Amino acid sequence: MLDGSLVIFGGEDDDFEPLGDTAPDRCLPPTLRLPPLRGPGKRCPVRLRRFVLGLVAGSAALAATATPARATIVERVVAVIGERPLLWTELLHRAAATRVQIRMQTRDPNVISAQEQEMYKELLDRMIEDRLEEQQADKAHITVTPEEIDRGITNIAAQAQQQQGRPVTAADVLGEVRRRGLSEQDFREEIRRQILEGKLIELRVRPRVRVTEQDGRAAYQHWVTEMQNQQLVDVRLLVKRVLPGSTPQQSQAVLALAQTLSHQAQSGQDFCQLILQYTDDPSTRDTCGTHGPQPFRDLFPAIQDLVKTVKPGAVSEATPIRIGNDDVVVVAMPMPQARVPAYEEVKNEMNQRAMLEGLDHARKLWLEELKHNVYIDIRL
Repeated sequence: MLDGSLVIFGGEDDDFEPLGDTAPDRCLPPTLRLPPLRGPGKRCPVRLRRFVLGLVAGSAALAATATPARATIVERVVAVIGERPLLWTELLHRAAATRVQIRMQTRDPNVISAQEQEMYKELLDRMIEDRLEEQQADKAHITVTPEEIDRGITNIAAQAQQQQGRPVTAADVLGEVRRRGLSEQDFREEIRRQILEGKLIELRVRPRVRVTEQDGRAAYQHWVTEMQNQQLVDVRLLVKRVLPGSTPQQSQAVLALAQTLSHQAQSGQDFCQLILQYTDDPSTRDTCGTHGPQPFRDLFPAIQDLVKTVKPGAVSEATPIRIGNDDVVVVAMPMPQARVPAYEEVKNEMNQRAMLEGLDHARKLWLEELKHNVYIDIRL
């Protein structure tokens, strides 16, 4: 399973900054954070409005001669942006994969209905913004080539590979996308929209943002507060995987090996060296078994229990747990509470954080300006 945040680079030379938090993480489901899934949809051509009007006129003519029958609504307009309608079928198409995800999480019809209604409202707002950005791109003669989309997908694969510590190809990304209910064509269209948005941000939004020393320090204070509120913990894990289909004897052998390694670490052997030599988690093999400080609430419940019961710097007993569909045995070493670095140590990161926050704020203001200058009628 792929696991990594989407970051798309725009431009023919990939010279745009990664959008990061300024771009809605709307390419893939939350479980990927390869982005909540908001499935992309096809654009409605201008001539479609004439087609719909033609259907209405034709239906009226038929009604004068046909026998009475029960009417069936096959299409409706959910919004009008300028002179262009946005149709219910477009919204449904864009929401298809998300609807699948909602139904995978619950079978309660009341919960499904409430979540879908909320999702439709948010998605419609996003589609209206997409239309406005498309109009601005047309005015500025900004386009996205197939090669840029290919590079965007390659970038996603590279990020997933770096985070997982194993080879991940563009074909792997597309396979995961299809597995989650999104077609390759729709996924490429979503990537195209994000790259297009990145170019527009560079052209229309970035010139409005200036980051000062004060902005950097404000971002640092906000970051420190977040760290304190999240109860960040750092835990080193030596992971031994139990292969699918293992016999009870094979599973017991994995547990016995992990327990031996635990006792060796408790006796004073270098835990990092044991991780380097024995762990089955390639993503943390070279980082002494850690992904760095992270919120306590994000840890698996079994890991939370180990952090609560094992003293910082001590090594736990071998503990069997289940992670997703995998059975593993872990040996944990909770670390002392992470030290908050001084501002000067993270100045560049804080300036980048301030820039992203500034871009996000400026983008919202820019979109509001566009909405004020265009007729928008929401009928959902």
